[in-house]
Amino acid sequence: MAIKHLSPELLNERRKQAVKLRLDGHTVAVASQQTGLSAPTVSAAWKAFREGGWAAVPVKPRGRLKGQANVLGTDVQALLWQALYQEPRNSLLHLAPGWSSAGLAEWLSTQHGVVLSQRAIEHWWEAQGLKHKPWKLEYLTNSHLANNYLAKQRSQEGRWFRSAVAPVFTKLKDADQRWQGGVRRVARPSGSVYQIYLHGPRGRLLMRCFKKPPKAQDYLAVFDALNSSGAAALVFHGALLSASPEVTDWLAQQPAFWLVPVPADFTLTI
Repeated sequence: MAIKHLSPELLNERRKQAVKLRLDGHTVAVASQQTGLSAPTVSAAWKAFREGGWAAVPVKPRGRLKGQANVLGTDVQALLWQALYQEPRNSLLHLAPGWSSAGLAEWLSTQHGVVLSQRAIEHWWEAQGLKHKPWKLEYLTNSHLANNYLAKQRSQEGRWFRSAVAPVFTKLKDADQRWQGGVRRVARPSGSVYQIYLHGPRGRLLMRCFKKPPKAQDYLAVFDALNSSGAAALVFHGALLSASPEVTDWLAQQPAFWLVPVPADFTLTI
């Protein structure tokens, strides 16, 4: 069972169980397998025990609790921004393409003992202007490409979809190999935030944030993480990446990664 499906009470019981296994001499990997917790969660519980005893092992529920308004405390919001500004890692500590709401929830729990639901995080994204919605390019399967809304249009967007997107997407059998994303500036009272956003299967949103416009290496970190899972295609909007020698050189060396730029003047349907 994933952490996002555990109640705070059950999570704490699993954390205590993991500590007992570590006290018995079992490795983090074994404790993780037997408790169903990720390795970082087991390590965090073990570290809490060593520093504060059994009283420090349970996580303290903070943030938006059931029945409360959709408002997070300033300390929790600061932690969320801290995470979004740093490179995301998955449960195996490998670099991830971006932060998902599940990834942020686990990071808060393991690193700071904050229990916050994915829904609460997504509400916060929306309040901060970070919840980008996917275009009508998702939910595609090979048999349905021809029935896609854009595929039937005689507009510039329709011709672009048929000539640039459909040929790439038909090479990829699985929906989780087809991504869409982009970069945009989000205006906030405290200053602009630059967001790289990604939408995977069923429109699942991932993101990274920057205080300044992303550099070539920032884009390549995202592309590398996507490419590490196998063949992938990314329809991308908002950056003229063909003008970057670093990006074009990297793409030339990736036979199973396709980057499909969205023309800047196109308006895609959400």
